[in-house]
Order: sequence, then C-alpha cells, then structure tokens
Amino acid sequence: MNRLFVVIAAAGHDAEALLAAEALRHAAGQRPLAVEVRASGGVIGPHAADAAAQAGQLLIVADAGTHDDADTAADASRFVHAAVERCSLREALDDPAGVLARCAAASPAEERMGENMGKRTGKRTGKRIVAVTSCPTGIAHTFMAAEGLQRGAAALGHAIRVETQGSVGALDALTPQEIAEADLVIIAADREVDLSRFAGKPLLRSGTKPAIRDGSGLIAKALAEATVHGAAVGAAAAGSAAPTPARTQGGAYRHLMTGVSFMLPFVTAGGILIAMAFALGGIYVHDDAHQGTLGWTLFQIGAKGGFALMVPALAGYIAYSIADRPGIAPGMIGGMIASSMGAGFIGGIAAGFIAGYGVAFMAAHIRLPQALKGLLPMLILPVLGSLFTGLLMFYLVGAPVAELLQWLSAWLRGMQGASALLLGLLLGAMMAFDMGGPVNKAAYAFSTGMIASQVYTPMAAAMIAGMTPPLGLALATRLFADRFTREERGSAASAGVLGLAFVTEGAIPYAARDPLRTIPALVLGSAVAGAVSMLAGVELKVPHGGIFVAPIPNAVTHVAMYAVALVAGVVVTAIALRMFKRPAEAGL
Repeated sequence: MNRLFVVIAAAGHDAEALLAAEALRHAAGQRPLAVEVRASGGVIGPHAADAAAQAGQLLIVADAGTHDDADTAADASRFVHAAVERCSLREALDDPAGVLARCAAASPAEERMGENMGKRTGKRTGKRIVAVTSCPTGIAHTFMAAEGLQRGAAALGHAIRVETQGSVGALDALTPQEIAEADLVIIAADREVDLSRFAGKPLLRSGTKPAIRDGSGLIAKALAEATVHGAAVGAAAAGSAAPTPARTQGGAYRHLMTGVSFMLPFVTAGGILIAMAFALGGIYVHDDAHQGTLGWTLFQIGAKGGFALMVPALAGYIAYSIADRPGIAPGMIGGMIASSMGAGFIGGIAAGFIAGYGVAFMAAHIRLPQALKGLLPMLILPVLGSLFTGLLMFYLVGAPVAELLQWLSAWLRGMQGASALLLGLLLGAMMAFDMGGPVNKAAYAFSTGMIASQVYTPMAAAMIAGMTPPLGLALATRLFADRFTREERGSAASAGVLGLAFVTEGAIPYAARDPLRTIPALVLGSAVAGAVSMLAGVELKVPHGGIFVAPIPNAVTHVAMYAVALVAGVVVTAIALRMFKRPAEAGL
C-alpha cells in the first residue's frame, strides 16, 4: 500500500492540529502515513520535496473556506501527481477512521488493483514488520527512530507497526496478533527492551541512530541479517530463569543507559520537591525546628524518598539489563549499600555491574534437577546474588569508591577560574558532539549522578549546553537564511521549541545534512555556554525540563547568569554556522 501524505493546515488551532495528527496516526494502524502540521510557529514534520513530488495521494486537513484556500494553506502545489482528498479539522478529530477509509476508497486504481491481486493470489509484495524504539530519556530519539523506520518501510513497500517505549511508557503497544503475523522484528533501542514476546521471530537489534539516519538501510540490513530470537517452545518458562545472550552481550553502555533511564524519574521528582521545600521554608527547612510544616514534609519526600532511591534504582536496573529480573534485587541491595557507605552513583554503577554479571554467571553455571529449576530465578539467584554483591561492596569496593567520590565532590565544589572553565568547555562540547549519542549521554549521566552528591554545577552546564544547538540553528536560519534550504528554514521553529525544552536531538536533521560543517559550530557554541555557566557557579537541581524549570523556586541559582550563558552559546553557534557553512544551492 502506498504511503498517504497528510498536510494539516490549521494555523491558530495548533493544539487541535497536533491532536488530529495523532488521531490519524492511531487510526491508520499499519497503513503508512506521513503527516505534516503547518502550525502558527512553523512546520512540524515537513514533507521532503522529492517525496512530495512523487506522492500518489494527499489528504488536506484544513478549515479554510474554499478548496483553493485549503490548497494554498497546505502548499498543495508540491504534490504534482497526487490525488487529493480534503476534510475539516473537526472531521479528522471526530472520525479519523472514516476519513482514512474515504481516502482508501479513493486511492489510485493501480494501488487497489495491486491489493486485490494480492488478496486473490494470497501473496504480499512487502513484509510485515513490527518494531520497538526506545532511548534512555524516552523523549526524542525514541520517536525520531520510529519515524525513520516508518519512512524507510514506506519507501521499500513494507507494512510496519512501531511501538515507542518513551518517557510515559509504551505507546501504540504491539498486540500478540501483530507479533504472531510479523515476518520481521526490529529493536532500535539504546536501553534494554524485553524481548520475551518475540521468541521464535527473526529479530535484529540496533541503536536508535541507524533508524534515525537511514531507516531504509536498517530495514534492508534486518531482512538480510536477522536471526531467530530464542525458541518458540518453552520461551515463557525460560524467559525468567536465566539471562539470554542478547542481554549479557549488550555492552556496558547499553546497560548503563538502562539504569540511567530508570533513575531519572527519581532525580526529577526528588529535585523538584526539594526546590519547592526550599521555596516554602528557606534553605534550613530540613531542620527540626520546621518539623511538621509543609516545607519540611516536602523535603522529606524529595530527599529521604526520591533522592534516597536514585542510586538503588540505577544499580538495580543496570543489573536487570544484564541478568533480567533475577538481577534486580541484588542490584538494588548493592545500590543501597553504596548509598549507605557514601559511595554515591559511582558505587551504584559498580554495584549494578557486579550484581548483573554475577547473577548472569550463576544462572549459566548452576545446574539443578528439573523439579527445582523453578527456585532458581525466585530464590537461589536473588539470595546468592545479593550475598555476592553485598560482600564485595562492604569488603572490597565500597570504601575506595566512597573516598574517590568524596575527593571528586570536594574538587568540583571548589572549582574556580581555569578549572571550572575547562570542565564547562568539556561538558558543553560533549553534549553537542553527537546530540543524544554515547558521548552526550556520558556527559549527561555524569552530571545527573553528581546531583546525588549535592554537586549541582555540572548539571547546569550540561543542560544549558544541550539547549544551545537547536536554538543556535533556529537563530542562524533567521539571520543567515542563505546558508539553509527552504525545508531547513521551515523546521526552525520546531527546532527552537525543542531547544527550549532541552531536547538536543532537534539539531540532528541539520547536522545529518552537513555534519562536517554543522557539528563543529554546534560544539563551539555549546562549549561556550557550558563554560559561562560553570564560571558563574550556576547550580541546577533537576535533570531535565530546559527553560521551563527556571520559574520553579530554587531549582536554578543565578538565573540571570544562566540566561547570559544561553544567549552567549546561541549567538556563538549562529555566527559559527555562518562562518562554516556554505550557501545553500539556489532553488532549495
């Protein structure tokens, strides 16, 4: 089935337009759908010029008075070969399935002929693919990877259903029937994903970056290289008994990012509640003199509840990523021991890997009679794993790591002048280097982990540096429009909004088109922003949110200097882009 192109032209009704886009995507199911929203602030998800020129069918969603008005608002002249259907914004919201059914009935004759031939002969020209995308923060890479796979499948003539495991859980979850009927499974994730439901299916694992950059290439690779996952028979029984090779061989980075992704909600909730407590009762709100007040209570919830669980959650889910469910209890117990010994997030990371690989080793080498195998994941592995991890933490690992963390915390708190400048430059450059990739996540994980030790300046530098690339690009498209294509200029508003929300990935489409000139400019601007933030001693007590956490009392210190750091980084980025990039080709 050919892809249906949708343009929602609803300037002034941006919220309804975005809701209509999601309603149409959900109603489309397996049908390939590409949606462009032309909102007041710019174009979201613009259609590529070459794809629009080759489109066979177009749906225009607009409330304009006449068809000509709607076509003008949607810039329909791009779709020179497309059969056009139209509906109002209200129709798309109230009955998206009916709108799509009307489009299907009006689809080009050759497409319907192909579908009917397939039904008569019992053959499909394309494959049925199911996919899962996920990233540590579950905000940007997750959905960009899903979009890349959907575009790639449409280009290759395959049907695809993508489940996104984002920050709010799984969206568009795959059903057992869809998995059973699938010819191929693609997992594009930078964190651990439960694969037990895909037993017996050809499966390929990848990070999110290949799906974002070349969805078609990743699908082609999966069709050529996918291997059958697990065994169809007995998979349910085996799934919880021992870690699979795919888990234990996932690599330290994937395991660490799984732990970080589960830790972040504890950091966010705890940090915001502590900031609210300080706003209500001052910096000494935790003293006994304030006991029983709302501020004191919020501090207890945030510090003694949320922050106390940060390191155990980090360690527990690193171990889970390596050893599946039997690793969770040993990992969390090891993380709690690390916290009690003052070993902080570094000790938690060590405990997670000790527990995970320890339990994985035990699961692979302990042999029990068939009648006792059920005790392995529920009793034997958690107990032996906790004993092994706890003894190593108490007698070997905990004390040296605690001393290391104490030295590191004191060094960071005492940073001034050149040392603060260098750390800010380093963190800033790392945040912009690969925009959500391993280098970016390493800087972010370090900064987030230092929050547990009450060192907040690295987090401020990391966040301001992560906001800078999309905002710098948005400014550059306005000041130096000749350096960007029409499509890039149209996406600038969306990139700016993503930058304000600390979604660095908003810069990826620009960097992908011209990496050798764009990435150095982004790194330069972010390094400046991080350096200014560190020099000013700005502290940030929450790990995400961008500019939207600034109004929260005490969440950010030295707000004025934080704004100066952001403006400096954005301006340097824009000027560097002007210097490094060549003028765009005429007509683009």
